[in-house]
Amino acid sequence: MKKVKTIRKALAFLLCAVCCAAALSGCIREEDYNDDPVGNFEQLWKIIDEKYCFLDEKGIDWDSVYAAYRPYITPGMTDEDLFDKLSEMLFVLKDGHVNLSSASRTSYYDAWYEGYPWNYREDILYTNYLGSASSGYRTSSGLKYKIFDNNIGYIRYESFNDGVGDGNLDEVLVYLSTCNGLIIDVRDNGGGSLTYSERIAARFTNEKVLTGYIRHKTGTGHSDFSDPQPIYLEPSNSIRWQKKVVILTNRRCYSATNDFVNAMRGIESGNIIQLGDQTGGGSGLPFTSELPNGWSVRFSASPHYDKHMNSLENGIAPDVEVDMTEEDQQAGKDTLIERAFEILTEG
Repeated sequence: MKKVKTIRKALAFLLCAVCCAAALSGCIREEDYNDDPVGNFEQLWKIIDEKYCFLDEKGIDWDSVYAAYRPYITPGMTDEDLFDKLSEMLFVLKDGHVNLSSASRTSYYDAWYEGYPWNYREDILYTNYLGSASSGYRTSSGLKYKIFDNNIGYIRYESFNDGVGDGNLDEVLVYLSTCNGLIIDVRDNGGGSLTYSERIAARFTNEKVLTGYIRHKTGTGHSDFSDPQPIYLEPSNSIRWQKKVVILTNRRCYSATNDFVNAMRGIESGNIIQLGDQTGGGSGLPFTSELPNGWSVRFSASPHYDKHMNSLENGIAPDVEVDMTEEDQQAGKDTLIERAFEILTEG
């Protein structure tokens, strides 16, 4: 059986030939689609077919997806039904970086964290560990930090969208400098700016280190990529942390948070430990395109790998796997923090 793409191209060629026979000016180029349900479906399918970067890696037969969803797209369907069906098609990619956005709705794929232990309880964290902003912990831009009674430092960073400058980091690290160890808690951090990921990680290495590679699409084929380009982390010219660090992660760590964990794991100083659950992944740098009706589609365009050229799309497994226990939660304890305390106070 011929591939669906071959059939589509043959039909498009035949249609164009007919049009050209009637009038040369009537030919419609393949990239020009009408603003109707069929045109929007065709444009979306083509964008993913030519620009999405994980089709081969994930073993997705995008031609079969076309064959499965095209029959549902009818000229008279409503915008709501079209949005639902296009979103459903995109869910096949299983990618949290893939979104379809209209003027009133945005579709999200969130199964990368659903069905896994949450491993984070905000009420327990603030009630029994951090306290209040007025008396329990300090803040510096997007960072919340504290010294616990056992002389372990703690930094909570909730989003890589929260700007962190070098002055903020100096302030935090000077305050925590007397601590015996440090916990960096990025649980539930869904990502944001890679600038802040690099800026924070640079405070934990004393030398330039290779942390990974990135590739870019060079053509419309599913495997048309550039050669891997190395990614290096340069040490900060300011205050750098020299003691043990435990990074707390859960499945809701995504995108820039995944990048941060990978950078920290790549330092190999012997002082950095990831504890908790595997991160959610999200290693493809996103790009945005537009459908004929004005809806925008975001998709992963450039794959990111670790320094061994292993894909990071599905997340990073922890050095120490720990889930929050029901018993600890009933007692108001955070299992991950308590285990980090043990590691950082060991001889």
